[in-house]
Amino acid sequence: MSPKPNPRRKPGQPAGGMSDAQKSEHIRSVVLQAGEDLRARHPWLRHQDAIGATIMAVSLLGMVASGWLYVEGLIAWWVCVPVTAIFASFIHELEHDLIHQMYFRAKPWANSLMLALGWAARASTVNPFVRRKLHLHHHKVSGTESDLEERGITNGTPWGLRRLLMTGDNMLAVFLRPNEMRRATAKFIQAQKPANRQEALKMAAEQTLAYMPIGQLYYALFHGWVVLHAVMWAAPLLGVDIPWPQWTPSVMNALDVFGVVYALPCLLRTFCLHFISSNMHYYGDVEARNAMQQCQVLNPWWLMPMQLFCFNFGSTHAIHHFAVKEPFYVRQWNAEVAHKVMREMGVRFNDFGTFQRANRFRLKAAVPA
Repeated sequence: MSPKPNPRRKPGQPAGGMSDAQKSEHIRSVVLQAGEDLRARHPWLRHQDAIGATIMAVSLLGMVASGWLYVEGLIAWWVCVPVTAIFASFIHELEHDLIHQMYFRAKPWANSLMLALGWAARASTVNPFVRRKLHLHHHKVSGTESDLEERGITNGTPWGLRRLLMTGDNMLAVFLRPNEMRRATAKFIQAQKPANRQEALKMAAEQTLAYMPIGQLYYALFHGWVVLHAVMWAAPLLGVDIPWPQWTPSVMNALDVFGVVYALPCLLRTFCLHFISSNMHYYGDVEARNAMQQCQVLNPWWLMPMQLFCFNFGSTHAIHHFAVKEPFYVRQWNAEVAHKVMREMGVRFNDFGTFQRANRFRLKAAVPA
């Protein structure tokens, strides 16, 4: 049995003598103080730029080494895929912190270089330079109509086969609901308050091309690989003899290597992250800028296999919504302190009803069609 979630308070109504804004500020101050105390005990944590660069270098080398070991026949595909995905998950957390300027704030070129390297390591994701605008906007209006970042990873969509398919594939997340994504994009652009039509069109083009160039190439190769294998498997069963070109085996061998060392780790990491992120964020009936309604802590034992591939995101990301400036490894280190004060202030933990409510905050909200 999961803990019964706290009932929703009316806007501005104090609870326990504190408003939601006061509770959020209290959580923030406790978490930030815990971070300062941690750095006082471990001064090396103050070398944040060096830590970020080291994590990036080790993660990239880990991904390359895992792929090389597979190509050389030293490890099986079922070892290569999860190991590579774990290293990629570190890079994703780095990208998130880089977007918030937690590393190399005084050296923008180094920050940009790390973002570019991280994108090359995970081409299934949106261009990080485009994502920066999406993510910073997400923090301002998390869970509302113009929160394009969360809508993009299926938050707010009723659960079913369609959402399951979209959770691990960002292209399917667009193609399987074009009208929803057009509306969300329009709301996002409107919220940016473009000065004129030309600026609005520029923003629209930026979102349309958010996966160019390497993201589109990745998905073309990945989907082509899946389709080719499906055709090769189905054709003999259907009695169809396809005259494949002589170069087909060499192309398939190359695509198989691409699939194991790159595409499948991306798919595994993306599915785990988006499944957890889209269900720990609320959507649709939250008050703008109210951090108490934006996230829950989602950390049941049965989600641990997924948490492994997104650096325990469900347990620690809600902390970030209250204390933005702490890097991901400090959030994890201080999670016990953060969870204690978050429980005291009424943040929800393991509200599994969100799966039935399509991520609505109200405990008896109607699920949209």
